[in-house]
Amino acid sequence: MERRHLSLSPSAGRYATLLALAAVPVAVLAVFFVLPVIGMVGRGFRPEGHWDVGGVLEVLRRPRVHRVLWFTLWSSTVATAFTLALGLPAAYVLHRLALPLRGVVRAALLVPFVLPTVVVGVAFRELLTGPLSWLSIDGTPTAIIAGLVFFNVAVVIRAVGAAWEGLDVRPAEAAAALGAGPFTVFRTVTLPALRPSIVGAASVVFLFCATSFGVVLTLGGLRYASVETEIYLLTTNLLDLQGAAALSLLQLTVVVTLLGIGARLRPQRASTQRAPSRPRRPRLADLPQLTVTALLLIFVAAPLAALLVGSLRTEGHWTLANYRALTSTGSHQALLEPVTTALDLSLRIAVDATSFALVLGLLVALSVSRRGTGHREGRAERRVRGTLDAFFMLPLGVSAVTLGFGFLVTLDRPPLDLRDSPWLVPIAQALVALPLVVRTLVPALAGIDDRQRQAAASLGAGPLRRMLVVDVPVLWRPLLASAGFAFAVSLGEFGATSFLARDENATVPVVIYRLIGHPGSMNYGMALAASCVLAATTAVVMLIVERLRVPSLGVL
Repeated sequence: MERRHLSLSPSAGRYATLLALAAVPVAVLAVFFVLPVIGMVGRGFRPEGHWDVGGVLEVLRRPRVHRVLWFTLWSSTVATAFTLALGLPAAYVLHRLALPLRGVVRAALLVPFVLPTVVVGVAFRELLTGPLSWLSIDGTPTAIIAGLVFFNVAVVIRAVGAAWEGLDVRPAEAAAALGAGPFTVFRTVTLPALRPSIVGAASVVFLFCATSFGVVLTLGGLRYASVETEIYLLTTNLLDLQGAAALSLLQLTVVVTLLGIGARLRPQRASTQRAPSRPRRPRLADLPQLTVTALLLIFVAAPLAALLVGSLRTEGHWTLANYRALTSTGSHQALLEPVTTALDLSLRIAVDATSFALVLGLLVALSVSRRGTGHREGRAERRVRGTLDAFFMLPLGVSAVTLGFGFLVTLDRPPLDLRDSPWLVPIAQALVALPLVVRTLVPALAGIDDRQRQAAASLGAGPLRRMLVVDVPVLWRPLLASAGFAFAVSLGEFGATSFLARDENATVPVVIYRLIGHPGSMNYGMALAASCVLAATTAVVMLIVERLRVPSLGVL
């Protein structure tokens, strides 16, 4: 009998590899993201066990919902405009000019992005009720916008700065040689080249502003609510799941649209034939950009300095009493466990969440970036990879409040009864950190020249040997950097954790929010001290990430 030998074509083999790499992350997101979100939204559409789509649509006609939507739209737009106005000059200074301590300044401006949002809110409250109390803007939209700009300016600096640093200088040099002035060169050559990065960064900043939770909740309270904080209010205080479901769907629609814009505008892999410029010494013409960067540094340092000073003063005297009080439960038993216990728990949870996010992120990055060695990628394969990439970015676009409450309402029965599982919080935090991990690893993997793998294969190296010789030397720095981002983000995650953390097992951000909600100077001082500890921890992590010099926080 004739034997037929079946073999996969190169294209089929690549598809099989792609599906194998994506299988585990897809399954994890299906269980711990898609299922909770559908469960949360489903509770809103079926409040009494039957479909009530009209009730959900009725929510969108409420006057308060209109006010919430309008406030979210205009505050996010204004915050995005100010973020660009401050971030673009700083991106130029920190990526095109040779300055002393440039790396330290970049790391300092990156710290706000990974600070816990509740810490940002507490820091601005301390600044606006203390040294800047004469402005009388505490609890106003101005304070909220300032907090949003503080939190997101790093996105513009890193995304646009990395693109600016890698621009081919030859077109600008040619325009200058033909007599074009500096402004003309910028307007006709540099700005068109940077436009995708600028527009993409602006869309991401708007997304982060519109979905901000801790900053708006801490600085605006219930008077000024965004869509994110309104979902929290409707879910926890009013138990209005229909209203929360309607706003969650609306938010998801807007976010998916913005992610699509960001994907279309994301810069493609750079050509190897380019002549990027080296940083040059500042000139007199750079004075405006240097001035804006200096003002930005003051803007970033002021709330953190106010936070530190406030934590070291009690009743007008310098003291460490607030830090010593972290071993207690506060006045009037504000907490069930000391802050130091919460800090230890937060660190352990962050380690677990980082490990989980790294494993998932590496599998995702491999599935969306690896091409078959020596084979040209077809349109269908690009479409599959693009779809997977968009799917893995969806956690960025869903309210952390929706995700956290979805965990509670869906993972509450066998075989997925995880309400009492210690892994619930780390998994939620890992999903929040996953997009940053992926966006740090993908450019590094996509930038590896396949010819190096081909050369190693021609010399007899197997797949494992090729990975050790070609991939690992390029990937270890991005891996460490993504671990740093995931650790910092997990340590400060507040939205989903506020639902999932129990009173006796609260993380530091949740403890800080509880402390500022309890009356008493001791509780408030403890909140300031805990915020400083958390801010210092994330600052150290970001300094380490900056030392690795990995371009990150690009257009998501």
